[in-house]
Amino acid sequence: MRWWRTVSKVWFVPVAGTLAFIASACDSGSGLPPAEFEPGPCPSSKATLPELENALCGVLVVPENRTKSNVQNRAKSNGRTIRLPVAIIPSVSQPPLGEPIVHLTGGPGGDAISEAPALVAAGLNQDRDLILMDQRGDLDTEPELTCPEVDEFGIQVIGLPYGADTTRELHVAATKLCHDRLVAEGIDLSAYNTTENAADFADLRKALGIAEWNVYGFSYGTNLALTLMRDHPEGIRSVIIDSVVPPSVASLGWTWSNANEGINNIFRACADQPACNSKYGDLAATFAGLVQELEANPLTTTGTYSPEVPPVTVVLDGGALVNWLAAIPQPLLDVSSIPAAIDALAHGNPAPIANSRSFFTDPAGIGLFGHGLAFGVFCSEWIPFEPESQILAQGRLAFPTYPDSVLSQAPQLPFMTEDCAVWNVPKAPSSAREITTSDIPTLIITGSFDGRTSPQWGAYAAETLSNSTNIVIPGVGHWVTPQSECAQMVIASFLATPNAPDTSCVAGLTPPPFDTEELTP
Repeated sequence: MRWWRTVSKVWFVPVAGTLAFIASACDSGSGLPPAEFEPGPCPSSKATLPELENALCGVLVVPENRTKSNVQNRAKSNGRTIRLPVAIIPSVSQPPLGEPIVHLTGGPGGDAISEAPALVAAGLNQDRDLILMDQRGDLDTEPELTCPEVDEFGIQVIGLPYGADTTRELHVAATKLCHDRLVAEGIDLSAYNTTENAADFADLRKALGIAEWNVYGFSYGTNLALTLMRDHPEGIRSVIIDSVVPPSVASLGWTWSNANEGINNIFRACADQPACNSKYGDLAATFAGLVQELEANPLTTTGTYSPEVPPVTVVLDGGALVNWLAAIPQPLLDVSSIPAAIDALAHGNPAPIANSRSFFTDPAGIGLFGHGLAFGVFCSEWIPFEPESQILAQGRLAFPTYPDSVLSQAPQLPFMTEDCAVWNVPKAPSSAREITTSDIPTLIITGSFDGRTSPQWGAYAAETLSNSTNIVIPGVGHWVTPQSECAQMVIASFLATPNAPDTSCVAGLTPPPFDTEELTP
């Protein structure tokens, strides 16, 4: 069985025998079944993606829980394995010019293989094969730890007050429904975490017989990449981390410092542009006033994400507004229109922001996200390592004029402490949050408008990565690579010469000019 050698002849270790033979060599004597790659079709849910037309696909079979080391726990795990879909997209250049790139998606819980169009459009497979693997618990994996219960509530929540007690009760109830269903199915929820996730990718490299590869991760995928560098550094030629989440600082309070930097960079950029400053004045003060006003008196309106669907109810209060601005890029609303949308709301036109929020009511998103991995990471690696009081404390430091009712919930992650109480997985060992210290060549990319993973954490990660290059792309939000041609140029240069990438395009960049035309209702 030699089909896999046709993808690239430069990065596979020349090993006689089949892939099963290679995988068997991965068994460390732990008593757990070894990882094994099984060739097969691409996931049926991605069948229409043209980027997969020439891809070579299959599944990686790995132990569900490698850490059940004592006899009692090993008996409980029952030698269970999980199956992770893999797609290898050939390099545009043939033969490939170098070692492949493996993509670590974000979330946690994102769908890696469905991101093939964005990655291919960004040129990641121009000169190298691109390897995509869906992370444990995500869509199309076996088992699949998606939570339609949570997704269905996520549609309803757009029409509810953001931080209300009644919203919290419904939120936690949806989480518990998913938890109870998965436990009843025999899923070991404690096995869905970054430590196991990183081991999956280390096993993938070995099972495919790859001597060296380049690692590309974004958002939570940067947390995973840093963990892979720390725990499994062998075989890593270089690392690219885009929109950085260092494991050692990830927490709910940390989300407020990110929101502060990303949001205030937007306000500063408007102030620095004469036309924007003249049109909108003190945008930060306007926004703060809206947060205060809407938190005291929430606005119930309607929004629509498509002319083909009926409008939905949207509640805009202080919490919803802050979360909207912290999550750049926004659906249906270009970054250049953000000041105009804030000004429109201040003058009685909520439609631009309400329409953007309504995007999340699209039922097509139900069942696509791997909540089991998300809760596994948050509830074992984040929540137990910081007191809940730090959410409000860090919120007050970030936005001292915002109401406490807004600041008491972490941006993007409301009610997570309560969710984790019902998810009920054990605290991760402290080693899961150790700082990654490495001399592996690393390119660090952040966007100045990113309120989820702001530039400060790229600089923080660089402190212990001695062979790193850190760039900030002005005027760009979360997941920089698909949005910035300059970032794509730097990545290409870095992959060619990891120790001396050409970053010259960054110096001349400025945030794009903001629109000053009024937005229509």
